[in-house]
Amino acid sequence: MQSLNKNSFDLFDKPVLGHPQGLFILFFTEMWERFSYYGMRALLVLFLMASIGEGGWDWTSVQAMSLYGTYTSMVYLTPILGGYLADRFLGYRNAVLIGAIVMTLGHVSMALEFHHIFLYIGIGCLIIGNGFFKPNMTSIISTMYKHAPEKKDGAYTIFYMGVNAGSFLGIMLCGYLGETLGWSYGFGLAGIFMILGMIQFYFSQKIFGTIGEKPEKTSIESPKEFKLEFEGDRLNPFTQIDKIIIFICALAGLIWVINDPMSTIAETNILKFGAFDASNYIILGAVILFFYLLFSRIIRYPKITRDRMIAIVTFALFMVVYNASFEQAGGSMTIFAKQFTGRNLLGTDATIFSIIDATITIAPILVITWVLFMLFKRIYKKYIISTIILIISFSFVWILISWKINRDMNSKSFKVEYTTFTESKLNEETGKKENVETIVYSSLKSSKIKRIVKGFNKATIDVTTADKFNVGSEVYLLDTDKQGHLKYVSKEKSTNIEKSRLVKGKVIEIKKGLEVKASWFGILNSLFIILLAPLFSKWWESKFNPGASVKYGIGLIFIGLGFGALALGSMGIIKGATSASVSMLWLVAAYLFHTLGELCISPVSLSYVSKLVPGRMIALMFGVWYIALAIGNKIAGKMGGQIEAIQKDNSISYFFMIFTIIPVSIGIIAILIYPALKKIMHGVK
Repeated sequence: MQSLNKNSFDLFDKPVLGHPQGLFILFFTEMWERFSYYGMRALLVLFLMASIGEGGWDWTSVQAMSLYGTYTSMVYLTPILGGYLADRFLGYRNAVLIGAIVMTLGHVSMALEFHHIFLYIGIGCLIIGNGFFKPNMTSIISTMYKHAPEKKDGAYTIFYMGVNAGSFLGIMLCGYLGETLGWSYGFGLAGIFMILGMIQFYFSQKIFGTIGEKPEKTSIESPKEFKLEFEGDRLNPFTQIDKIIIFICALAGLIWVINDPMSTIAETNILKFGAFDASNYIILGAVILFFYLLFSRIIRYPKITRDRMIAIVTFALFMVVYNASFEQAGGSMTIFAKQFTGRNLLGTDATIFSIIDATITIAPILVITWVLFMLFKRIYKKYIISTIILIISFSFVWILISWKINRDMNSKSFKVEYTTFTESKLNEETGKKENVETIVYSSLKSSKIKRIVKGFNKATIDVTTADKFNVGSEVYLLDTDKQGHLKYVSKEKSTNIEKSRLVKGKVIEIKKGLEVKASWFGILNSLFIILLAPLFSKWWESKFNPGASVKYGIGLIFIGLGFGALALGSMGIIKGATSASVSMLWLVAAYLFHTLGELCISPVSLSYVSKLVPGRMIALMFGVWYIALAIGNKIAGKMGGQIEAIQKDNSISYFFMIFTIIPVSIGIIAILIYPALKKIMHGVK
């Protein structure tokens, strides 16, 4: 345990909004870290699946989601090691700084587009850095409020405001820059704010006194010093066999998680021996061994501890289903937003959306800026460098927001006309020649057109951009998939694209228009949390507060209903289609239901872990919990990667119906088993 400053109550001198000034240093540090994490996450799958002409890698959904699933699962595993190293050797503050530096290097690497290896290095750095950073921020808060537990709930509420504010801003700004100016701009912006957050934290460390400093050996309790929590409890040390099983499970799981994207992307399967692929057998064996270890340890405990641990394992299984579904937000739901959602708004619709978007963007930033001003009044003389960094950060945010709003307000929709011709081609299935409409690409020579043409035609496409054009202006279009799906590209970007993918068009009509970015929908989760969290807090404090498994059940049903909305909205998309224009309202409804589910599950999940086991076992069970979350995230990647295959063989509505039925079914089971779970929780509420 970290040593605590004797004068810890000095932290509450000259408080900000009734809390120590240090809480708000952590607030802004966490905000910028979440900004960078969610900003990068919003772009990753879009970038990987974007065509070469759009600056992406043209990956399939299986490849993109394989890497995405491995990344999001690993960020739940490294905090186990990072928290241990901080507790034993580094101290919380050193761990946070190490994590911030490593993540900064990761973002810088991802912003470089010279070679694929830079993205892999960047993701690796983000995984490792997150392990040092994430668990130790909350550890500092916990230590700060050790002698003021009555204020801890309020402190975590404020802290998680920073989490959601960072998520909101990161998705909005990194996503917007990445999709508008280029992927490296979005990834680079995430890195810039990670750097600013790190510098701000470094120069304000003294505000925490001795909290979070490198621990002294004498401050680390040995197992003998732990007190038994209740009568009949006893220590249950790991046997040599237990340790061997832990090592085997950890090694097998790590190899499988890393090998999955290697085999999918690079076709390098280190678990394939000749014609025999051992991948599935190895991970299945590791899971069986893990459950054997878990239950063999549980049965060694006295009845009360044993029962409560069974309850935790049950909740962990619910969390696997929850994460496997909820984490589709950065994967299949983003793909759906990009390819199957009508995001081009015209006329009045575009104007209304611009106003709504500007309002929901400015309102939370005004609140956070006010918090910054309150902190500034307290610390600007004593922590001048940290204060300057915060001011620079928020000035930059306001500049970017103003630029975005102005750009969207001045966005136009241009009806662009381009030329096609009728070409006679052989149908391989029927063996007969058919007339096929072909786009006139910039690389197509006029002599070839004269030789094969059966007739010229004119086609049109609506292009939405803030770039300035007049009627008659020449516009460049990109064939994103070599199947005739055209997208506007600026004249500057067109110089780096092969002419066989480019089409020249001419503006024939101009009207008000706006393209909603595919990444924009990700902000809805944070927005709904900010709006709805107070209502759920009142619900949990009322006499109608449901039991633990009932909350999980309600949450999973909400998650399923969100996918049900997408299944219903996409029913009109034919099997095998690669694009459509489903109403954005279906995605808005899905994110609303998913946020309702998150508010039922996420805030209470770790709370039950801390309540159900003795204090000396919390670290172990948190580790089990993070493993469950990691498994859920990897499953999310594996299942989400099947969106293209299922759409081709069945329909995209069928894909989302799978994610409707499974969470709803498990949610109903969670509600039905509440009496049994309540009994084995032995009075814990």
